[in-house]
Amino acid sequence: MGRPKQLVEFKGKTLLEHTMDEVGMLGFQNKILVLGSRHEEILGRIDTSEFKVVINGDWEQGMASSIKIGLETALAEERELDHVLFLVSDQPFLERKNLIKLVHTQLTKRPKATYSQYGDSIGVPAIFGKAAFPLLLQLEGDEGAKILLQLDDFNFCTETFKKGGFDVDTVEDVQQLKQMEV
Repeated sequence: MGRPKQLVEFKGKTLLEHTMDEVGMLGFQNKILVLGSRHEEILGRIDTSEFKVVINGDWEQGMASSIKIGLETALAEERELDHVLFLVSDQPFLERKNLIKLVHTQLTKRPKATYSQYGDSIGVPAIFGKAAFPLLLQLEGDEGAKILLQLDDFNFCTETFKKGGFDVDTVEDVQQLKQMEV
C-alpha cells in the first residue's frame, strides 16, 4: 500500500487513533499497543502515551507473533489477568458499543472467547478468558485466534459488528473509504 494502514486518515483521524480512542473510552487499566512494520513512522505521528507500546520484531512471522507478544506483555503487567481484548486498527467503523457488547457477553456468559461476527465471518475484535490464554500462546505463523473455533471443546459466543467486515488492506480499500467519508 506504500504506507502503514494505521496512518490512513478517515474523518479527521488516523485509523489507529480512532481505534485507540474507542478503547480509551472503556477505562481499561492496561492498554497495550503492539506495532511491527514501520513502527518508527507510526510512533512519530501518533500519541501513544495512554498505551504501553510493544514492538514486535518478529512481525514478518505473522499474526500469531503479535497476539503472543501482546498477551505476554499483558500477563507481565497484570499476573491475575482474567481477560484480554484483541483489536486491529484497520476497521474504521469500530464503535465503543461493539466493544461493550463483547465485554458484556464474555462476562455474563463466560465462554472461552467472544468474537465479533460480521455477515458469515467471525473475527476481531474478540475477547478471551483466562482459559484460552494457553491456546493463544500456542498459535503460530499467520494463524489468528479464529483457528481456535475449530477445536471441539472451545466454547465461544459472538456479537454482531455490522460493518466489521470492511477493513483497510489495499489502495482500493482506502479509495472506497474516502468515498464513504463524504
